[in-house]
Amino acid sequence: MSINKVILVGNVGKDPVVRYFDKGVAKATFPLATSETYTNQQGETITSTEWHNIVLWRSLAEVAEKTVKKGAQLYIVGKIKTRSYVDKDGVNKYITEILADALLLLEKKQPATASGANSDQGRNDMNEKGQVNEPSGPYNSASGKNQQGKDIPLDTPSDTEIIQNNGPFTGQNEDDLPF
Repeated sequence: MSINKVILVGNVGKDPVVRYFDKGVAKATFPLATSETYTNQQGETITSTEWHNIVLWRSLAEVAEKTVKKGAQLYIVGKIKTRSYVDKDGVNKYITEILADALLLLEKKQPATASGANSDQGRNDMNEKGQVNEPSGPYNSASGKNQQGKDIPLDTPSDTEIIQNNGPFTGQNEDDLPF
């Protein structure tokens, strides 16, 4: 048995670049930065940033084109894929990408109004455990619950939109599409 699963929480480095192929198939790509901070033996705070190439296909790419912007914080679930090509000088090059199956757009929570209620309808309600009760939104295909029907826990109190890929495209294999 083997598993190829990646979970990333990071910040978008550039607005997504979206290209459309035959039969209207969309592909979005953008860089995502994840950072780790630690203190070394000399007491200095060191921040290490890793950049990931994110690839989204079909409806997930179309949604990202409308909602994902540079600087946005995203929660990405996907798999690692390495591909190779020969450059113009005849040298083999390798690219490692994250093929996203789902993404969560994380936003800062707006301050509550004087009555203590959130003024924007359609925002997600969080319970005291930081879990999404019943998120709503135009791209919420997972209803805030995992496949077993349990609430999706969130580590930070934030508003979210859950966006998932709708499975494999039946017309063409993604490996057959031009890059």
